Amino acid sequence: MGTLRLYLISGEPSGDRLGAALMSGLRQLVPGVTFHGIGGPLMQAQGLTSLFPMEELSIMGLVEVLPKYLHLKRRIRETAEDALRHQPAALVTIDSPDFCLRVAALVKAARPDLRTIHYVAPSVWAWRPGRAAKMAAHVDHVLALLPFEPPYMQAAGMSCDFVGHPVVAEPLASPEERALMAGQGPLLLALPGSRKGEVTRLCPVFGQTIGLLQQSHPGLRVALPTVRGVESLVREATRDWPVVPQIVTDPANKRAAFAMADVALAASGTVSLELAANGCPMVIAYDMNRITLWLMRRAARIDTVTLVNLVSETRVVPEFIGEACRADQIAPALSALLADPSGQKQAMALTMERLGKGGEAPGLRAARSVLSVL
Repeated sequence: MGTLRLYLISGEPSGDRLGAALMSGLRQLVPGVTFHGIGGPLMQAQGLTSLFPMEELSIMGLVEVLPKYLHLKRRIRETAEDALRHQPAALVTIDSPDFCLRVAALVKAARPDLRTIHYVAPSVWAWRPGRAAKMAAHVDHVLALLPFEPPYMQAAGMSCDFVGHPVVAEPLASPEERALMAGQGPLLLALPGSRKGEVTRLCPVFGQTIGLLQQSHPGLRVALPTVRGVESLVREATRDWPVVPQIVTDPANKRAAFAMADVALAASGTVSLELAANGCPMVIAYDMNRITLWLMRRAARIDTVTLVNLVSETRVVPEFIGEACRADQIAPALSALLADPSGQKQAMALTMERLGKGGEAPGLRAARSVLSVL
């Protein structure tokens, strides 16, 4: 067999991280492997020349997509043509299903024999189960991040391997970094989300909750890790909080905050897994537009939105969603956790074990899975 050629596509930073780890794993197993496609700085550092800047694909939401629709349509066609021109052994698409799966459909139509692999299973266990069957029309194999996903993919007609979740390979705070967050009094980690809408909606409730919690814990300290895109909004929204939070953007300080916090109040999302990796007990609070909430509840197939609850098959992480997202309900739950975090500690340890902690790195497992399909 000649050199192994693969075509990889990623559309956002999280996919760029997954892609880079996969490429690193493939290079360990097949030293001469070559890569083409679309990726960000991390994938480029692993030897990928990107057809165009990945950032063009990182747009959220319909309103943002519509003006760029024709441009994206052209990019889908160009990417499919480029993939076919390179004649790879497989096409590996990473997350960003709106873009990736459209490219996969065009490539598969032109070359039905080409192996197509998608990294990150759609969350059909949560909502819109029809997505798996639709995907199976042009995807052969799926790399799943969660241990309970393979049966859903296999039922739709694709092969699927659980390859471990990237959170298990992320660095934790060093002793020197932990010292950055040392101090007197309990430390609360406030995580109101990374999108503008989330921050605007959740910050007032989080502030009121902190006010109530401070009454029973006078020495309370608050750290708020955030991202550059919403940093100024977060500073503005938390200025009047009863305890003004320490805003954290630097990676070392972020790791320290996650490691040293006694409890976290977090928006719903993958952040619950980061908290579990650090053994930090949490309460999840989330609110959204009433109509969106109603639609989501009608479509939901699960009774919890928190991955720690799902993976550990417990319901130990309390959730305050929609009309329950109120300070007078959230504060007592945080207080109870500060008094006794033990129930959550077990569930978090079990979650990390089930996500692949202590085993082979997810990037290497993903690489083995890709090669097994070829």
